[in-house]
Amino acid sequence: MVLTACSGSQPESIASGQPTIVSLNPCADAILAEIAAPGQLLAISHYSHDPAASSMLAAEAARFATTGGTAEEVLALAPDMVVADAYIPPATRRALEQAGIVVESVGMAGSLEDSLAQIEALGAVTGNAPRADALSRQIAESWAAHRWDGRPVSALLWQQGGIVPGETSLAHKLLAQAGFASHSAARGMGQGAYLPLERVLADPPQVVIATAKERAADHPAMDMASDTVRFELDPTLLYCGGPTIPRALERLGEIRRAVG
Repeated sequence: MVLTACSGSQPESIASGQPTIVSLNPCADAILAEIAAPGQLLAISHYSHDPAASSMLAAEAARFATTGGTAEEVLALAPDMVVADAYIPPATRRALEQAGIVVESVGMAGSLEDSLAQIEALGAVTGNAPRADALSRQIAESWAAHRWDGRPVSALLWQQGGIVPGETSLAHKLLAQAGFASHSAARGMGQGAYLPLERVLADPPQVVIATAKERAADHPAMDMASDTVRFELDPTLLYCGGPTIPRALERLGEIRRAVG
């Protein structure tokens, strides 16, 4: 891949051939913050400065400037590369590419393998393969360390709006790794399916793990499901893979140990 040099001198910490980067993808933000050389990551997406939307720790995100994702903001920073998602507006992509900026797209990770592949790809295109390899090893080691070898417990992961994860989602695989069997998947419910309170009460799981914004989990009617244990999960742990995976597994592991 040929990268267009940005105007002006690059920071001394950036090696020859390493592109300067602006990230418009909140999931890529967290990866790039870990693997980029000092001074290489010029800005991250504005989502990562919003505690309710960011998968990054606040102190880590605060180290970087942000953009609203417009072509004008990005062009003003004159990066060599932009990392976006698959939904970048065609007009924005076209404006960036016409300015000689390389645009890389990163999708959603549906598994550990997907996430590690994304890290490897970003390491390759940004000239940070060794840092990417080190991050991948840390995540893979955490995944292995949090494997639950005992009997799985039926758990409903109830996300904002009453939706549930499907079997192809990373959230589903995180549950399984931590020792839970998906209550919704066992009933044939796919990714993003809506599960109303009435159905939960009619067929209660052993455990409900609700994100902080799913208010139905705190409905007084849930007290009728006396044998169901309820826990709360920070929804930001489910937005992305990458460096979020160890923190998500740590919290799910705490819940699994509390269940016994």
